[in-house]
Amino acid sequence: MIWDDKGYLLSKNKYSENSIISEVFTKDHGKVSGIIFGGISKKIKNYLQIGNKIHVNFNSKNDNKLGYFKVEIQQALSPLYFDNQKKLSCITSAMNLIKILTAENQKNINIYELIKDFYLLLDKDNWIKRYIFWELELFRVLGYDLELINLVDKEVVGDKLQYISKSNTNKKIIPNFLIEKNEEPVDLTNLKKGLFLIGDYLEKTILKPNNLSQPISRLNFINSLK
Repeated sequence: MIWDDKGYLLSKNKYSENSIISEVFTKDHGKVSGIIFGGISKKIKNYLQIGNKIHVNFNSKNDNKLGYFKVEIQQALSPLYFDNQKKLSCITSAMNLIKILTAENQKNINIYELIKDFYLLLDKDNWIKRYIFWELELFRVLGYDLELINLVDKEVVGDKLQYISKSNTNKKIIPNFLIEKNEEPVDLTNLKKGLFLIGDYLEKTILKPNNLSQPISRLNFINSLK
């Protein structure tokens, strides 16, 4: 099997002295694993940054064996944020979520387009807030639609409207921005509350039923928000 495609580098791990095993989310073939021979060399490794967009030529003798990639850089996206640790952590978190939540060799153009949208939101105002809704859209595309508006009751506390989860076992205050979805800025405290809330949903609804663990990269991203 031989084909050419373009995609985003999701992961890389050392395979031998000079090679790596990588995972790439491609436009026409979905998530694909392969060996990059010489991936440790100075010529290649500088553009094999997580999140970069690359052109790949894939070659495999049969469907049951790990194939190998020949790669060329298309867009060096991650280096644009080398001076912004928060955004770099966000890139790693986003790519890792796609890595662990998508199936091998299954085309999903919606996921591919979401990755393109991800890089657009990084340069917007309120990018952290936009990223939170990006995660929710990722889950929705994968079949896990968290319709928060249907899971909360309204309460007025003092002169402020609050949204309270309907769960009888664990009453939670839901940050207003997750329900109201307006363009207003949100303070960092509430953004982090939103990330933890969605992380709890991710763990209970998606990860645990599939015997997966909360990705460290996502926790590192949240911890970088200071």
